Amino acid sequence: MPDDRMTTRSLWILVCEDDDDLGDRVAAGLREAGFLVDLTRNLAEARRSCGERRYDCLIVDRGLPDGDGLELVRRQRDSKQRTPALVITARDSPLDRTEGYASGADDYLAKPFSLSELAARVRALCGRRPRSPAPVLTVGDLVVDRLRRRVQRNGVLLIMTSPEFCALELLAARAGTMVSRTEIAEYCGATPSSANVEDVIHRLDRKLGEPQLIHPAGRGYLLHL
Repeated sequence: MPDDRMTTRSLWILVCEDDDDLGDRVAAGLREAGFLVDLTRNLAEARRSCGERRYDCLIVDRGLPDGDGLELVRRQRDSKQRTPALVITARDSPLDRTEGYASGADDYLAKPFSLSELAARVRALCGRRPRSPAPVLTVGDLVVDRLRRRVQRNGVLLIMTSPEFCALELLAARAGTMVSRTEIAEYCGATPSSANVEDVIHRLDRKLGEPQLIHPAGRGYLLHL
């Protein structure tokens, strides 16, 4: 039987839950299931995290100290982002559910719930997520213009060789996901040589500056802030 952790280990989940104990247990349970998790405690932290990273799924509570978690979902939908959103809450009346779905939530899970069910629902939502190539990729202060083949970081134009741009384009398109050295080489039309890829990544790393964006991960690299 396949290990689900093998298919979820590169999916990045944002959890917004102000209950310290529940938030810690949800984050730990999802990590055990193989997900990468950022845990936030209020809307302000969640908004900041969403501005810094592209998530594969949002898990939000409704009763947060600074507002309703549905505000985060509405903000995502207003900006045309289709990141799957799952609401976890004790507010489980038909009216509450209707309001949640009308705000753009994809799923609704009433408290208390089992961590195994939560992980299964997140896995299903991530599997349904549409993935279409965007002409401009933005990761934090990094902007990769695929049409003009231009790269900027913090507003500064960076000069890239063709292999460097190609590798960065793939990493940015799959930000938060481990990309193997072989995938990078094949995407760039090069011979799958670890040494060649490592050299390109090393040059990229220097050009991109601080804080570091590209991180070693398993058999490849991961781009995230």
